[in-house]
Amino acid sequence: MECDVLVLAGLWNSGPTHWQTLWEKQFPAWQRVPHRDWTSPSCDEWVAELDAAIAASDAGPPILVAHSLSCALVAKWAATDTPLHIAGAFLVAPSDIEADSFPPDATGFQPMPMEKLPFPSVLIASSDDPYCSIERAKAFAEAWGSAFVDIGPAGHINGDAGFGEWPEGVKMLQEFCESLQ
Repeated sequence: MECDVLVLAGLWNSGPTHWQTLWEKQFPAWQRVPHRDWTSPSCDEWVAELDAAIAASDAGPPILVAHSLSCALVAKWAATDTPLHIAGAFLVAPSDIEADSFPPDATGFQPMPMEKLPFPSVLIASSDDPYCSIERAKAFAEAWGSAFVDIGPAGHINGDAGFGEWPEGVKMLQEFCESLQ
């Protein structure tokens, strides 16, 4: 695939059967943005780590491929005064950081930014995601100016929900990359 990608795993990182991990094996040039504490992340620290990874990207502005809590991370990063740019964001199964189901171990993420993102984005959501209702996912997409894709009942669109290699997701990402050129 002809695009520079930074992979942003969600809370607890993406395990060995998660589509993000499998995509990294399929596309070895893609890099996962490291994070110091996947169990109890601090928003400000994670935003700084993302900014450093974008600054280190040597192939031009990257595309961020975010899952779960890292969708909020992308929105938080976009709201900073960073001079850095990205080509776009592929946002999958955002967590609703304001919902009762949001884990208390992640700090500094509330409130969810609801400003238009200054780059192209697409948000892929599931109609039965336990961490974000489809209505909230639509509200995020509308506020962020993201194209919205409802893939139906798909849980949290992760390994536990049966999304291993997720070839449909690769196709959607390829189409998104092509739309940016």
